[in-house]
Amino acid sequence: MTKEPSGTAIAFIGLGMMGLPMAKRLVASGYDVTGFDLSENARSEFAAAGGKVAASVADACAGKDFAITMLPNERIVRDALMGDGGGAFSLPRGAVVIDMSSSAPSGTIELAKQLDAMGIALIDAPVSGGVKKAIDGSLAIMIGGEDATIDSIRPVLAPLAASLIVAGKVGAGHAIKSLNNFVSAAGLTAMSEALSIGQRFGIAPDTIIDVLNASSGRNNSTENKAKQFILSGTFQAGFTMALMAKDIGIAAKLAEELDIDAPALAATCEYWRSANEALGPGADHTEIYRYISKKS
Repeated sequence: MTKEPSGTAIAFIGLGMMGLPMAKRLVASGYDVTGFDLSENARSEFAAAGGKVAASVADACAGKDFAITMLPNERIVRDALMGDGGGAFSLPRGAVVIDMSSSAPSGTIELAKQLDAMGIALIDAPVSGGVKKAIDGSLAIMIGGEDATIDSIRPVLAPLAASLIVAGKVGAGHAIKSLNNFVSAAGLTAMSEALSIGQRFGIAPDTIIDVLNASSGRNNSTENKAKQFILSGTFQAGFTMALMAKDIGIAAKLAEELDIDAPALAATCEYWRSANEALGPGADHTEIYRYISKKS
């Protein structure tokens, strides 16, 4: 790359459930942040928090040192950056794009090459932790890219995260994010099936979870999702079924590209795809329990 950017002017593209609290934290940390989202309500809420808003992606990115994307998928990321009026064409040479969306690693690598030809670096930095941790700045961020560029973005990511984990080369952040969500989904599926079976046998659901949490079956879902969102009936963990199914699909595609036989991943991918179709894209990912219970 030509040089590391030295300023603190940031474009934040995607002010959704995760992006809005993250952008707000950057503003609260003293950064000059210009946000854009297709939602007028999201733009208004960001402006009310002290952020600047732009009329387009290109306007948001104009002259910025960093451009953060927090968007639903890699196609939308590519369109936002490289499509007609894309933000990449407004960024100066030496700027850094930080893709915090969940994207396919192969697409990330290709996009990085295109941006590099324009004198712009790409870092993939997807997150884990959900809305609650986006609000309090305790996300886990998985980073892929060149060491020098990663060093330049650490101050920008610091207000958002409890941990910054460098996974490796460009694309590695997106790869490990998808694998993490596969493991998370597999644990949630297993817990939901155990709940369904145990209750059919006559064991109280609270007891099932208490035993799992006191035993070797304990995992993130048993600790942080079962009683809070499933047994309570709220099903509002803040991450949709559609996004989880998408991320598992990214992991399955990665295994296929690497010619690795991963039957558990393939089965989980198909199961969540079917659940997403049955429950609809607006369903929370904890509603996998509803799908499993209904099938039972």
